[in-house]
Amino acid sequence: MLRREFEKLVAKVFEELPPPVLEHLDNVDIVIKWRPSPQEVRNLNLRGGSLFGLYQGTPLSHRGHYNLVLPDRIILYQETHERVASTPEALEAQIRKTLLHEIAHHLGIEEHDMRRLGLG
Repeated sequence: MLRREFEKLVAKVFEELPPPVLEHLDNVDIVIKWRPSPQEVRNLNLRGGSLFGLYQGTPLSHRGHYNLVLPDRIILYQETHERVASTPEALEAQIRKTLLHEIAHHLGIEEHDMRRLGLG
């Protein structure tokens, strides 16, 4: 899939997220990369796992005095999504799951709670 087609699909999925989720995303950029860098993989101690997305920033639950900062970033890795999704519907569903997972990080939700919520 061409990058611009993937970006359009991500934008569509993003726009369809529930308004209560979207209202917490002020100053957050969505970035598309082809695959994670070796440094990103090393930093996360991934051993054979697939990285679909990454949140970079300060979670809302950890902010104090917070202004004049660069936007937080949610990175989605196109190659990983395409590798696991066998249909357009599966691709869209995986993008939605990844976006919600990374938004949960932005909100300050921990991994063990995400698994309980079905976002792990």
